[in-house]
Amino acid sequence: MPHLSDPLNPPGLSRRAALAAVGATLAAPWVHTRAAGVGGGRTVTLVVSYPAGGGADLMARIIAPRMAEALGQGVVVDNKPGASGQLAASAVARATPDGTTLLLDASSFAVNPSLYPKLPYDSNTAFVPLAVLATFPNVLVCHPGFGVNSVKEVIARAKAKPEDVAYASSGNGSAQHLAGALFEERTGVRLSHIPYRGGGPAMNDVMGGQVPLFFANVASSLGHIQAGKLRPLAVTSAVRARSLPDVPTMAQAGVADYEVLEWNPVLAPAGIAPEVRTQLVNAIRKALADPEVLGRIRALGGDAFPDATQASAGKFIQAQQVQWGKVIRERKIVVG
Repeated sequence: MPHLSDPLNPPGLSRRAALAAVGATLAAPWVHTRAAGVGGGRTVTLVVSYPAGGGADLMARIIAPRMAEALGQGVVVDNKPGASGQLAASAVARATPDGTTLLLDASSFAVNPSLYPKLPYDSNTAFVPLAVLATFPNVLVCHPGFGVNSVKEVIARAKAKPEDVAYASSGNGSAQHLAGALFEERTGVRLSHIPYRGGGPAMNDVMGGQVPLFFANVASSLGHIQAGKLRPLAVTSAVRARSLPDVPTMAQAGVADYEVLEWNPVLAPAGIAPEVRTQLVNAIRKALADPEVLGRIRALGGDAFPDATQASAGKFIQAQQVQWGKVIRERKIVVG
């Protein structure tokens, strides 16, 4: 994934500063007066699958004003959290496919079909992918008192004393849980998984020394890393994170064929007209090309998806479904 220099957002920008950077966008809707054809010019709603303040919500509020400019009509954000994104996805799947109701989801979109066999919609037929907006790496961190300085030392410790090596997550089937499961699969070790009710409590217990390891979000963990409260061991992306340039990737740390990304797709209900789909895709591409949008994504520790087109988004989502479906089946991961 390309890494472009960005003077507006230097490495190490805190999550607080990143949140402040998008704060001015919270007063939706964003309206521009140029005539547009999507839904006869009616307001476009980005239905977000997670609560206000989370990663998916921030992406929606970053992208909405620029989409409004490109489309020439209002764009609003509507948060419908619940059931790991299923409530929002169900609402969009039932919406009229005229381009005015879109789903802005998270990487759970590709995980849910394997975790929940009886979804209230078919992920492969109920939606048309428009774009993947951005990808975000995680970083494997440990409590400094755990006594390891590298991924190789974690693996050695796990092989010698597997009962001593545990990792926290925000819950069964979460991104952190799957990152740990893939780590086990790629390294052949067994780790103890400790699920929490959310990433905040998990992070707190890792910093407190109750659990040694956590596959943390880069943006939310950066300040703790800089303060010496967490020790970074490897990032989960294929390339090094801009905000953690001295931290190796998993491949560089000795774990081959390992990549875990959090990402945000935009999808429309199935049946959308091709010309409307194209108009929306072009608006998203134009928004992602805006330097301010790129800067804000990078401030959150991510990168804009390298090819914001409907075709590449569909291939990426399908590949993610295959990857995580295999991990979930082989590791016998269940929710609840």
